[in-house]
Amino acid sequence: MEKSHENVEAFGWAARDTSGVLSPFNFSRRVTGEKDVQFKVVYCGICHFDLHQLKNEWSNSIYPMVPGHEVVGVVTEVGSKVEKFKIGDNVGVGCLVGSCRKCENCDNDLENYCRDQIMTYNGVYTDGIPTYGGYSNIMVTNEHYVVHWPENLAMEAAPLLCAGITTYSPLRYYGLDKPGMHIGVVGLGGLGHMAVKFAKAFGTKVTVISTSVSKKDEVIDRLGADSFLVSRDPDQMQGAAGSLDGIIDTVSAIHPLLPLINFLKTHGKLVMVGAPEKPLELPVFPLLLGRKLVAGSAIGGMKETQEMVDFAAKYNITPDVEVVPMNYVNTSLERLLKLDVKYCFVLDIGNTLNKN
Repeated sequence: MEKSHENVEAFGWAARDTSGVLSPFNFSRRVTGEKDVQFKVVYCGICHFDLHQLKNEWSNSIYPMVPGHEVVGVVTEVGSKVEKFKIGDNVGVGCLVGSCRKCENCDNDLENYCRDQIMTYNGVYTDGIPTYGGYSNIMVTNEHYVVHWPENLAMEAAPLLCAGITTYSPLRYYGLDKPGMHIGVVGLGGLGHMAVKFAKAFGTKVTVISTSVSKKDEVIDRLGADSFLVSRDPDQMQGAAGSLDGIIDTVSAIHPLLPLINFLKTHGKLVMVGAPEKPLELPVFPLLLGRKLVAGSAIGGMKETQEMVDFAAKYNITPDVEVVPMNYVNTSLERLLKLDVKYCFVLDIGNTLNKN
């Protein structure tokens, strides 16, 4: 049902400036409109993307900023024209809360590539109101940008809504999901460990490529990868040349692409999902000599995000998470910056976010 008043009281944690330090914050959500779903936030993942935005590293930050785009909760109210959800449903909201709904991308379920997409936080609605994310007690979102959260999928698996879809989508789109294929994964953070899990679920052979030999046991024993490659070992590099059908590169730091391209078979695909802040050097000759492809991918559209969540529930694919209380958020961000987590932090909003 719809309300007559203009907004809904909400509270969460926000950053006020480029220090990125979060503290309690009271604000308003819009009233639940006829196509809106209002839900109580239960868990919200802490994403590496949050670090960049909180500190204005991409020069587009809007303060005060309430981060969080891996949000899972329980529906408390639905608008009069909502068709897909009812009160009591478990739901999720990922990186998007709006798009134009009329461009070619939107027509093809690719809202994530719409030029007028509205981000879940650090965005602006068409009426000029800023978007606030899931580090908060409630969300109000148009039902088109809400996914059903399966009953058999743990709600603390919230990072599926960013890290999950960011790796699932390129594996699917670029055809790197065929049983028997050999897939490489570069980087072993929130994105990388999900790439390993999805690639294994698709029936591929998975090799993790890392600069650190210390991660080998963890990668094979904990994540189920088939093999481990130390990219600084010349003998291993030579032995693996031309062995991979595709690579998912999750690294957001500056790093050389030539060694990765050399790992690819003819027609192999190197897909970038990390976002280094400076341009990387791209050698062209190795691409020509093997008809190889360097490509990119960013999250997924709403249809594919629902497909990914359903797939994760069916095959019991969940991120490895450390659940923390709301008042631990700043420490969590500091640890995330140092990669001191296996592999994602998740805020226990439902039990630990208290009204200011």
